[in-house]
Amino acid sequence: MFHCCGSQTSDVTDGSMPDSVLYCSVQDPATSCPSGYNTNTTVSIWGCGGRMQMTAFKFMSMQQALKPNWFQCLSDGDTASGETSRKRAKKSVDRSLSFLDKCLELLEKSPELQESVLIGVIEGGDVLEERLRSARETAKRAVGGFLLDGFQGHAMAKETKLRLMDSVTAELPEDKPRLIHGIGKPDEVLECIERGVDIFESAFPYQVTERGCALSFSYDYQPDPEAAVLKQNWTKDAGGNGSKKDKDETSKADLEMTSFEIFLKDKRYQDDFGPLVQGCSCYCCQNHSRAYVHHLLVTNELLAGVLLMMHNFQHYFSFFGAIRDALRDERLNQLKKVISKQALVTALLRTRNE
Repeated sequence: MFHCCGSQTSDVTDGSMPDSVLYCSVQDPATSCPSGYNTNTTVSIWGCGGRMQMTAFKFMSMQQALKPNWFQCLSDGDTASGETSRKRAKKSVDRSLSFLDKCLELLEKSPELQESVLIGVIEGGDVLEERLRSARETAKRAVGGFLLDGFQGHAMAKETKLRLMDSVTAELPEDKPRLIHGIGKPDEVLECIERGVDIFESAFPYQVTERGCALSFSYDYQPDPEAAVLKQNWTKDAGGNGSKKDKDETSKADLEMTSFEIFLKDKRYQDDFGPLVQGCSCYCCQNHSRAYVHHLLVTNELLAGVLLMMHNFQHYFSFFGAIRDALRDERLNQLKKVISKQALVTALLRTRNE
């Protein structure tokens, strides 16, 4: 599942998934993959069964069976683990262009994939020259869109990411969508949109759920009395005044926890009988309390993840609805200020309470 900010998506052709697009990525955006296993002819795919070496022919055979609306082309994206040497970045781009040419050749010969759109992949690590070469060469091919790969994770500095995005999107045609994987935090999403990214996958709410957290942030750039209640609740959650033991448990829970979520295993929620987010219309918030979800989490009940997923997906999807409205109304800057202020205030409050 993924989100579209600047363009509309089409329905699945057989009608089995209405109002959806079936998109296949090479790797799972929600997990990191071991480094150092790609070759000139194969890309290593990692799953629950371990490693599988994927050739262009085998990869395209799988796409023929799946018949996706869109699919990411096979590419050598093994450059996101840290600073990339020029030699490795060049090899990444050369391999990815070679895979692209082979996949395009097989696509043209495949009757099953004539309705499918192949997404070209922009590689090159953190080397600007190779990123630009990848963008220019990929744009020359008959691709239906572009994936900006290698920006997931924390190995690359934020300033470097944004600088590379600015440069790369300037080389890409505006009539074809730009996708990105591994960018899900609300403030980072908005920064990417400002730099021309159109589509994001939705692994972020899943990752928040896996941490035992609930998304709790305001995306209302036109505040009303109900939004003020949400802001008040969010400020209380962000500040926190639990015991040192509780804070230690929270800090150990997951270093990936962001400013836009609350950790429901924290003991301060065991007697909180309000919804996860005041005013939220999801099934969880309408029928259950923070205390109940806290109980499910600390007793390792599977229902905890189900209820959290319901809330987190709806909250995240509503955030993207707000983005589309803000783009339509030319008020994206106001939405960005709302999101940025929350991230800053949360960071300050957490620092004060440490």
